[in-house]
Amino acid sequence: MGVGPRYDGGAGGAGGDGLDLGGGQGDGAGDDAEALLRARLRLADEQIETPPGLWDRIRDPGTEQVPAVVPLSQRRPRMVMLVVAAAVAAVALGVWWLVRPGPVTLQPAGPPPTVKITVHNSERACRTGRSLECALRLANDPHAKYAERGNSAGRVWHGDALAARCVVTDGRMVRDEAGITSTRWYLVTSGQGVRGWLPGVRTRNTREVPECPAGVK
Repeated sequence: MGVGPRYDGGAGGAGGDGLDLGGGQGDGAGDDAEALLRARLRLADEQIETPPGLWDRIRDPGTEQVPAVVPLSQRRPRMVMLVVAAAVAAVALGVWWLVRPGPVTLQPAGPPPTVKITVHNSERACRTGRSLECALRLANDPHAKYAERGNSAGRVWHGDALAARCVVTDGRMVRDEAGITSTRWYLVTSGQGVRGWLPGVRTRNTREVPECPAGVK
């Protein structure tokens, strides 16, 4: 690339390019050399041509996308977290396997608790023996007439131990031979498995018996 016309510096110059920077010609020669150097540099800069399309390529780098590169410093902590999470899950699974509950066996619900009560006959003559005349009736319905023909579930006698499940307090009023009345009726089961309602006047129960839920028969 040319840098302008060559300057020999006059007759008896210092060399091929005519530039003597050794300072041997005095102060005027040094200033001329510096001015000449600046002129040549400026001329060379003006003659440099920009390649065609360079600025367009700089402004529009194109649509090609450069794949994102995740620095190693970011990938490593993420991998460490994954490994730690997997280890924790494995430990938790092992602990659960060791302490896991055994198979649950559902036990059938047993019969409701009962209270033992004893049959009492107010007639002294019927407190011994088990004659039909001394039998006391268990009713099917505590709200029906006690003496009705169809309201009989079975017979009990004085001194029989019965299992009382519950009691109703609003049953039919019954009066015994001694004139004692009561509207309490006990849902009982005899030793022979007979189930029915015993009037409250036919026992001298002193133990608490829970009230029957609605609809119990």
